[in-house]
Amino acid sequence: MKRSRHQKIKELVELYEIETQEELADKLREAGYTVTQATVSRDIRELKLSKVPMGDGRQKYTILIHSDHYLSDKYIRVLRDGFVSMDMAQNILVVKTVAGMAMAVAAALDAMKLKEIVGSIAGDDTIMIAVRTVEDTQLVMGKIRGVLEE
Repeated sequence: MKRSRHQKIKELVELYEIETQEELADKLREAGYTVTQATVSRDIRELKLSKVPMGDGRQKYTILIHSDHYLSDKYIRVLRDGFVSMDMAQNILVVKTVAGMAMAVAAALDAMKLKEIVGSIAGDDTIMIAVRTVEDTQLVMGKIRGVLEE
């Protein structure tokens, strides 16, 4: 039952802009699951859901790292060690890195297998990432911040 509920939660946060645990619990109940606030809270923790900005001042739950695309400790370490800053220009995300680390950080970002990212190009200390939409760019920035702050 737990595995099924976790799968449903993953579907729901991908389909809907769920802002609160209560909203998530309501969606699960609509889907036929019997849940309490404590159960939903525990599921959020176990699935490592995080809140990311939507661009209009609100936030929504998202899965930072899909469990079937596990981001190894090595990649997390490379991302944390090499990352300097990031900024967006519409749907282009520019990530600044420590000199000589752009390719390694780009590989770590690629390992995240974010569906919002179309592709990336790495130089010496800069990565340009093509993202599907402006909203997706904000979402990707939130996901990267989430990994950096873990």
